[in-house]
Amino acid sequence: MSENFDVIVIGSGPAGYVAAIRAAQLGMSVACIEKWRSKDGRGINGGTCLNVGCIPSKALLDSSHRFHDTKKELAVHGISTSEVSIDIGAMMARKEKIVSQLTGGIGQLFKANGVTGLYGTGKLLANKQVEFTSHVGAISVLNGGHVILASGSLPIEIPMAPVDGSLIVDSTGALEIETVPRRLGVIGAGVIGLELGSVWARLGSEVVLLEALDEFLSIMDKGIARETLKIFTKQGLDIRLGARVVGTQINDGEVHVNYRTTEGSEHTEVFDKLIVCVGRRAYTTGLFADDSGIQLDERGTIPVNEQCETGVPGVYAVGDLVRGPMLAHKGSEEGVMVAERIAGHSAQLNYAIVPNVIYTHPEVASVGETEEQVKASGVPYNVGTFPFAASGRALAANDTDGMVKIIADANSDRVLGCHIVGPSAADLVQQVAIAMEFGSSSEDLGMTVFGHPTLSETVHEAALAVNGNAIHKANRKRG
Repeated sequence: MSENFDVIVIGSGPAGYVAAIRAAQLGMSVACIEKWRSKDGRGINGGTCLNVGCIPSKALLDSSHRFHDTKKELAVHGISTSEVSIDIGAMMARKEKIVSQLTGGIGQLFKANGVTGLYGTGKLLANKQVEFTSHVGAISVLNGGHVILASGSLPIEIPMAPVDGSLIVDSTGALEIETVPRRLGVIGAGVIGLELGSVWARLGSEVVLLEALDEFLSIMDKGIARETLKIFTKQGLDIRLGARVVGTQINDGEVHVNYRTTEGSEHTEVFDKLIVCVGRRAYTTGLFADDSGIQLDERGTIPVNEQCETGVPGVYAVGDLVRGPMLAHKGSEEGVMVAERIAGHSAQLNYAIVPNVIYTHPEVASVGETEEQVKASGVPYNVGTFPFAASGRALAANDTDGMVKIIADANSDRVLGCHIVGPSAADLVQQVAIAMEFGSSSEDLGMTVFGHPTLSETVHEAALAVNGNAIHKANRKRG
């Protein structure tokens, strides 16, 4: 059996399914192959993000935050509650319902746009042919005018903490924990470790995060990272920097974790559960044949240019398979760009303005350059900050931790970066991302009318503060 398609997409995560839909909207015949199966064996779209990543983790973050607020934060509002409890089973069922609704929605979108959804595995062969093996084992060859590789990523495994799916789990297993651990260990204090650690800390676990690096959130603006560490420590997260795990043992149903500090001292901690969150790697196993022309670089990713073209004409790779941060929204926009370019349009993606978010509470979000990056470039710059503690809306909500920081070119006043830790940071930073996309200055933001009282006024005030014009805080004197 052989079928012909204008575009064949391997993978239906955020990069793949978006690419498939956009290509179909542009008039092309499209097939999208997905190997993921639901618990009952059905083929299911959405990849890691919808099934075991972005969406289920945010569902648990929201549920746990509501529980924590009900138990700890309502008294200040004059609200009294009786004993509050958490039904982990019901919380997990809600998560699964949300996942099912969204993954099923992709199938409906495929149908509405004329995308042929195929469930099984796809392997790129020579000449843009794709070997498709269905979930029941039937093999066929598809001929593609163009092929988009979008198979995503997997959690990185480390030999000193082998995942057993029970006491030691990865980020996927952490979404299925059935009871609240008394003591929970997390290897890695990055985005995923902080989010998952926050979920279980809110539900009552004593959480210890072991981070091998000496610096907290090293990829983020240092000022925001320091403020974030202070907030999370106040919340009760035990974050140990410079703590490299060297081994684990399971004794009497507990996990014994041995780690070495930067100074060389040895320590052991005992946990009821251990989550390994040390990053992700591109998922390329079985993705292409030796004669396909595709090669991997030293990082295990597929080399591409700015338009996501591989070295093989007509073959593209997007999302977690390629350079850059492993972010669902970055992959989605790459998918759109590739579909547009296949259709003959001159689409581009501005990689300098891709927001990054940690969905803890408060959220942490950034876009553009950090102060350290700007300083290293030699560009003269100004910085404006504004604390949520000075926001009327944040005070009314009893949610005042954090700050907004905006960096602008000292000569042109063009906004170079924005970094936020605070309530609704993910949504607030997007306002600055839009401004940056249009080359706005901090003065442009400062002259824009923001609604009152809103959290977004913190962005307005930080923009004003860049040039010493903040209204609702004392401005720093400039030398």
